[in-house]
Amino acid sequence: MASTWSNNISFSVFGESHGPAIGVVMDNVPPGESIDMDKLLQFMARRAPKKDATSTQRREKDLPQIMSGFLNGKTTGTPLCAFIQNTDQHSQDYMKSKLDTLVRPGHADYTGALRYRGFNDVRGGGHFSGRLTAPLCFAGAVCGQILEKRGIYVGAHIAEIHKIKDDSFDSVVTSREDIMRIREKAFPVINDEKGKRMKRDIEKARMSMDSVGGVVECIAVNVPAGIGSPIFDGLENSIAQLIFGIPAVKGLEFGAGFNASKMLGSENNDEFYVDDKGHVVTRSNFAGGILGGISTGMPITLRVAFKPTPSIAQPQQTIDMKNRTNETIEIKGRHDPCVVPRAVPCVEAAVNIALLNHMLQYPNF
Repeated sequence: MASTWSNNISFSVFGESHGPAIGVVMDNVPPGESIDMDKLLQFMARRAPKKDATSTQRREKDLPQIMSGFLNGKTTGTPLCAFIQNTDQHSQDYMKSKLDTLVRPGHADYTGALRYRGFNDVRGGGHFSGRLTAPLCFAGAVCGQILEKRGIYVGAHIAEIHKIKDDSFDSVVTSREDIMRIREKAFPVINDEKGKRMKRDIEKARMSMDSVGGVVECIAVNVPAGIGSPIFDGLENSIAQLIFGIPAVKGLEFGAGFNASKMLGSENNDEFYVDDKGHVVTRSNFAGGILGGISTGMPITLRVAFKPTPSIAQPQQTIDMKNRTNETIEIKGRHDPCVVPRAVPCVEAAVNIALLNHMLQYPNF
């Protein structure tokens, strides 16, 4: 029943949405790595609720208290542990909805009750809550700073909200500057006009007591060729495990993804050549920068699909688990009408962790 990911780097998240605190413990973080706390807090702030109608009105400061593994601005090599206090819970909203017996459609209330024999904390989703992406972002921010010192940058943007599509990353020539430009935006899209349409669509869903989903596109640049392993320990495998640790994720594709099934081999194959700097590159990047579970040296590209927020205020049909009766539920509380804008740094965090995990095996890291 552990919430632990264990490989070259191991980390475990703990806590519940309405408990006193949430947090993370990281093992095998390299010693002597400088961590800029201001930059770390900036990364985590991107996951925090926005001061507009696109996200929940729950306001958490998300100030991590580092308990071990960090001294004088550098990692010590011992377990890196951080606590994040919960300070703005409204647990009474969940008691009003009788969620101790009524299960919310689209949530893990029913499956969680089965898995934990009815002892799971349902307030705010408990351990299944998107609140647990805060410690994920802490871990990802740490890994991201270590990678960026080696010139590796990971960036993401909102690729789609409810059929409204943003422009896409160039899978061949996206640069660090392209990533940093989007990272500085309050609403992370490439095309701001399309971003405005997305925000209006989110507001429309909120006013209708409904929600919308979408897609996050992510890219990692300057990843050296030869990172990863075949079969079960490939780059795609590691990234996928971590991506599916983000609540509301329902789909993942790399490179051309499902569109590759519609291509001919002559269309999908990325032809190799040596550029004017003597580097081996490909003319296209339908492989998404990974072949056989191992990086090609081209940008690593992926797209992550998020379902609509399941917490909506409309009446929905459900069951009373205790009495085994059919009931109607109206969910109370403060919820995001769309989780996608806040999920962007979460996707980056997951990719950062996976990349650093494999980079630790790279010669002369």
